[in-house]
Amino acid sequence: MPDKKLATVTLGCKVNQYDTDSVITQFLEAGYKVVDFHEVADIYLINTCTVTNLGDRKSRQMIRRATKRNPQAKIVVMGCLAQTTPEEITALEGVTLVVGTQGRGRILEEIEALERGDQTSLVEDIFQITEFEDLPALDFSGRTRATLKIQDGCNQFCTYCRVPFARGRSRSRERHSVLAQVKQLVEEGFAEIVLTGIHLGLYGQDLEPSISLAQISKEIADTAGLQRLRISSVDPHEITDELLDLVVNHPVLCRHLHIPLQSGSNQVLQRMKRNYSREDFQEIVRKIRRQIPDVAITTDIMVGFPGETEEDFSQTMELAKEVAFSKIHVFQYSPREGTVAAKFSHQIEARIKEDRSKRLIELGNTLAYNFHSSFIGREVEVLVEQQGKTEGIGHTDNYLRVSFPVEQGTNLVGQIVPVRVVSGDLEGVQGALI
Repeated sequence: MPDKKLATVTLGCKVNQYDTDSVITQFLEAGYKVVDFHEVADIYLINTCTVTNLGDRKSRQMIRRATKRNPQAKIVVMGCLAQTTPEEITALEGVTLVVGTQGRGRILEEIEALERGDQTSLVEDIFQITEFEDLPALDFSGRTRATLKIQDGCNQFCTYCRVPFARGRSRSRERHSVLAQVKQLVEEGFAEIVLTGIHLGLYGQDLEPSISLAQISKEIADTAGLQRLRISSVDPHEITDELLDLVVNHPVLCRHLHIPLQSGSNQVLQRMKRNYSREDFQEIVRKIRRQIPDVAITTDIMVGFPGETEEDFSQTMELAKEVAFSKIHVFQYSPREGTVAAKFSHQIEARIKEDRSKRLIELGNTLAYNFHSSFIGREVEVLVEQQGKTEGIGHTDNYLRVSFPVEQGTNLVGQIVPVRVVSGDLEGVQGALI
């Protein structure tokens, strides 16, 4: 086969990135060369996002760029926007194949079967899908940290969110498949694995026999050779005592929990249809901090939800300050077609959303700086992920970004090394090898 080239771009979350990596793995095994998205390629794969209006816009922009870069190329569009608006995506100039969030294992055979200029769609009714699409992703491009997708779909139907319409109901990867890929990743030399899913806390509830997130995490963490296991996003009411005990007591579990808050106002949380209150969130954070010293708690917060008053926003600011998040991902609410919240009255003006977003980002920056600075003078363990001629960069288990001087001729990438922190800033900390 001639040396055909594949270029990819991924918008959105870690799950999307894993899905892209799973497709890349298939093409590499078939002899394709993977090139940068900005290069001329035979096939362009755009993995789309539809969480926000911005995600929609960027997805369409990437499709147009690919078509312009090589009008003769085959353009494959997959992901959440493709799933929710397949007709619209199919109608875009240059698009060859539309996949959605299922059927990714058929992309290679479908694209090779197509004659130039033909077009097809693999988009299915996502709510008819009941099994996890098990596609290993082993192309992590020399990274030291591997992402492992073990769950897909969501049963929550928060009033602002299109994800259940894009991903369907919760589906879990079988235990034997999870453990087999963990073993393979460890053998490939990855020091850290990040567990991810659309609604990770639901893992295993649909399996027979059922298994909890804590149970599968324990089995993964016990894998010989694995140095770190990081759990990505878990809703507050899904942080069970069993899961917390595992993070406290197992040396492989990272002291980092991403717990989406979304709002610090009970009124807003109820309208969002989140299954917890402000008080619930406070209590779980207190429990975590009592048991896990130096834990990093990161979060997502949405501003400008319909009906959010200045008092509601003030409660969010107060709670964020009280919790002392190490990082806050701030999102401005945008109405999504087909969601309940899009029909709510009292939509918030753009200028108010922007103002609240800026204020919350400023608070998040202050909290991040305070967290980083608290480690000055202390020793931390760093997984080295990048190394230049004079500098190494990596992360601690509680997700501190650490930079430090290195000697030329050394190669510490993939190793966990001790570093003494000497300074901190908004982005992380700086230190020296011990």
